[in-house]
Amino acid sequence: MVYELTRTERIQYKRRQDAAYQAGEDAVTNLQAALALADLTLPSLCNDGPVAGRGFVRLGGCNAAFANRLAEVIAAGADALQCQR
Repeated sequence: MVYELTRTERIQYKRRQDAAYQAGEDAVTNLQAALALADLTLPSLCNDGPVAGRGFVRLGGCNAAFANRLAEVIAAGADALQCQR
């Protein structure tokens, strides 16, 4: 037996999916802005749509130099946060 969603359930599901998609869009925008502060760009960074009801961001691939630079920036940011506490 296949369960058919009610109209109300379909509307609720659509709203959750839309919210998850928007969360992914917002995360992409936030990450692009943060990377830009460090003069870094991930060209393939994109919203990959909702996955399991949550926003999903595809970071894409990068070369080793970029990955190492990103690691430096993250480590420096983490150190700065530790100093603030």
